[in-house]
Amino acid sequence: MTHSFRVHFFHLVWSTKGRQGWIAEEIQPRLYAYLGGIIRNHGGQLLEIGGMPDHVHMLIQQGTLDKFSHQIRDMKANSSLWIHQTFSHMSDFAWQEGYGSFSVSYSAVDKVREYIKNQEQHHVTMTFDEEYIKFLKSCGVKYDERFVLG
Repeated sequence: MTHSFRVHFFHLVWSTKGRQGWIAEEIQPRLYAYLGGIIRNHGGQLLEIGGMPDHVHMLIQQGTLDKFSHQIRDMKANSSLWIHQTFSHMSDFAWQEGYGSFSVSYSAVDKVREYIKNQEQHHVTMTFDEEYIKFLKSCGVKYDERFVLG
């Protein structure tokens, strides 16, 4: 082969600190666009984004993984700073410390998109904590319950 081709899909999930309902409907579109810009700056593409007032889900496409953890750090840190600067009443806003990153096969991209689009529906019967534990279990992630949800 004369060229290398890489494409990776990830379902990213994280919540606000203490599961506080900071992400109101009027803030969501601007926050989501801002996060999409950070992803583009890192050479990726935001395929879908959604969530609830206390957490966010993203499906992203990434060509390189060289600095993937730095990208997530930048997404969380820069969006938090942007929120503080843009919405003066949200000076206490913070994201949780950790995050979930789940690889997605190309054949499952549409299914994950639909899942993210239907967050309100999912959370009629399931809390964020229950949803997150379900993701960890379905992916076979070993975790210590004392530390997983913070």
